[in-house]
Amino acid sequence: MNTSVQNQVKGRAPNSPARRAWRRFRSNRLGYCSLLIFIFIFVISLCAEILSNDKPLVVRYNGQWFFPVVQTLPETTFGGDFPTPTDYLDPQIRKNITSADNFALYPLNPYHHRTINYFAKNPNPSRPDADNLMGTDDKGRDLLARLLYGFRISVFFALIVAAVCTVLGVLYGAIQGYFAGWTDIAMERFNEIWGAMPKLYLLIILSALFAPSFALLVILLSLFGWLGVAAYVRAEFLKNRTLDYVRAAKALGQSDWKIMWRHILPNSLTPVVTLIPFEMAGAIGALTSLDFLGLGVPPGTPSLGELLNQGKENLDAWWISLSTFGVLVVMLLLLILIGDALRDALDPRKVLEGDER
Repeated sequence: MNTSVQNQVKGRAPNSPARRAWRRFRSNRLGYCSLLIFIFIFVISLCAEILSNDKPLVVRYNGQWFFPVVQTLPETTFGGDFPTPTDYLDPQIRKNITSADNFALYPLNPYHHRTINYFAKNPNPSRPDADNLMGTDDKGRDLLARLLYGFRISVFFALIVAAVCTVLGVLYGAIQGYFAGWTDIAMERFNEIWGAMPKLYLLIILSALFAPSFALLVILLSLFGWLGVAAYVRAEFLKNRTLDYVRAAKALGQSDWKIMWRHILPNSLTPVVTLIPFEMAGAIGALTSLDFLGLGVPPGTPSLGELLNQGKENLDAWWISLSTFGVLVVMLLLLILIGDALRDALDPRKVLEGDER
């Protein structure tokens, strides 16, 4: 009994469209490795508070156990003089919690993205050294921590924007393509008018009018990002609405909405899935541009665009521009390679050895 028959006996579908697409995706080594690397870096960024923080993970002081990473403790707890939140970079505090029978477990990088090291030996921005592996920015904040937290915010922002744009684009394009006729003509004219607007200028104007926030940026970028998805979904619905299975569903008396979402949409998702990495890359680029202009996330938020602006203002601090540019290039390159691999994997014309039609 061959492998295909064995899988069918066990109730599995070895050559289902999803399995064939996954095999084609894995065969693209560049795209598959890019996905693994991107997931690995993103998981590391999700653990940023554990890997890069100015508070110890665990402290044992005078026989008591403390968890400063989730507790706010006054410095008097560790032999300090004032009832203010403990500065764990203070040399005296560090000496107290690591002397005698005391114990402290610090993160690999003992700096948070907002930490200003007032005990630094060099003026800011300082070059990479043993204390700050990638140097500091012009305010004395650790650059490695800013990049790690900034990467996480950028990916979260891109995921949310891509999700919102996909939902809006699918809804709009499905209605436009399925009903066609005057509905399609009217909605297409709106698309042309809305798409002809200068997006970047409008984003700059609206960002300047309203107080900067993460939610506001998501809304503003989603207002324009759905147009590309809608165009692809419209084309798929226009093609599929005339096929025999749709006519059969109509003959059976099924409603238009049921036909759209249960029958046509599952067969029209290929371009939508393919566009998601490119939507994410576009959202990251837009966020970086607005942050570079000072119209993005609120001040103090770790931002790759803000770091690029610092690099422009401090040309002698080459480590700021170089490291930030490197993070952006790697992030966008990985997303583009993943998108290319997805496009090839979902192309039904590409057949691997072992695929069955």
